[in-house]
Amino acid sequence: MSAVYVWIETFQGRAQPGSWEALGAASKLGLPVVALVFGKDASAIAQEAARYGAERCLVSEDATLESYRLEPYAALLSKLVQDNRPRLVLASATLRGRELLAASAADTNCALLSDVMTFEVNDGTVTATRAAYAGKVLSDVEATGETVFLTLRGRAFKAQAANEAASAQIETVEPVLAEAKIATKIEGFEAEAGGVNLSDAAIIVSGGRGMANNPKPAPPDAADAAVWKAQDGFKNTLQPLADVLGGAVGASRAAVDAGYISYAHQVGQTGKTVSPELYIACGISGAIQHQAGMRSSRIIVAINKDADAPIFKIARYGLVGDLYEIVPALTAELKRRLGK
Repeated sequence: MSAVYVWIETFQGRAQPGSWEALGAASKLGLPVVALVFGKDASAIAQEAARYGAERCLVSEDATLESYRLEPYAALLSKLVQDNRPRLVLASATLRGRELLAASAADTNCALLSDVMTFEVNDGTVTATRAAYAGKVLSDVEATGETVFLTLRGRAFKAQAANEAASAQIETVEPVLAEAKIATKIEGFEAEAGGVNLSDAAIIVSGGRGMANNPKPAPPDAADAAVWKAQDGFKNTLQPLADVLGGAVGASRAAVDAGYISYAHQVGQTGKTVSPELYIACGISGAIQHQAGMRSSRIIVAINKDADAPIFKIARYGLVGDLYEIVPALTAELKRRLGK
C-alpha cells in the first residue's frame, strides 16, 4: 500500500516544529505515515514523531548525516523514494525543506509543489493551493505521477495533539554517500547574537517607519534623533507587548533599511515569510512587499495614524491612532488580565 513520507527536519538533535505540522497534514490522508529522520539522535526523535502521528520511522544516525548537508541527505531521500515509491513526500517549507525536496524531486524525476497552503489527493492527481503574485491571489495547481513532493507553508497545517502512549515501528537505513564523496564539510555553528526565530513564532509584534514618531526626546549625544527614537520604541514599546504575549518582534523593510532594527527581524518579500496566529502591525503602512510576508497570518491587527493605510485592507482589527499611546495601554491591560 502506498505511503506518505514526511521528512523530519532536525538541528543539533531537536526536531523543528514545522515537521509536526507536516505529520499532522499527512495523518489526514488515510495512508500509512512514515517519518524520515536523519542525523543526531534520530532514534529519539523518531519516538517523538510517533507521538505526532508517524506509524513507521526510517532513521539513520550515520556520522555523514549528523548535521544537514544537501548531498548526503538528498542521496538518501532519493534512494528511499526510488526503492519504495511513496505516494507523497512532505516537508515543511523551510530553507532546508525546500532545498532538499527540490533536489530529490529532480533526482527522481518527480513533480514538486512548493509552499502549499492546502492540498488533496484524488486518484492519480494531487491538487494544491498556493499563494501567487506576492500573496495577492491564490493559485490552484495540479501534479500527477507515482510520487509527488510537496513543501508545506508554515502554520498552514496543524500538528496533532501529542499522544504520549503512541509508538511506531523504527527501521534503520544505511547512508548512500561515504564521507569522502561529500564535497561540503561543516566545521561548526555560530549562534547569531540577538537572533530571533520569526518563522516559529505564534505571535509577532512588528514595527515600521512610524516607529520614528516616538515622542520621547533623544539624548544630546544621539547621532540621529529619529533612529534613536525608533530604536528606543522597538526596545521599550514593542518588546514589552511581545513579551507579555509570549511573541517575537518583527519589522518592515523600511524600518530595517533605516537602521531601526536588525535584518533578522525583517518580515516581507525580502525578509521572512511568516504565518503566526496573531500579527500586530504598528506604524506599518502595509506595502505589497510587506504583505507578501505576513498576509497569511490568522489574525492581523493594524495600528496606524493613517486611516487610509493599505494595511487596514487586510487587517481583521484596525486602530487608528498613535502607536505610542495605544501599544503601552494595550500592554498594561494585557498584563492586568493575564496576571503578569
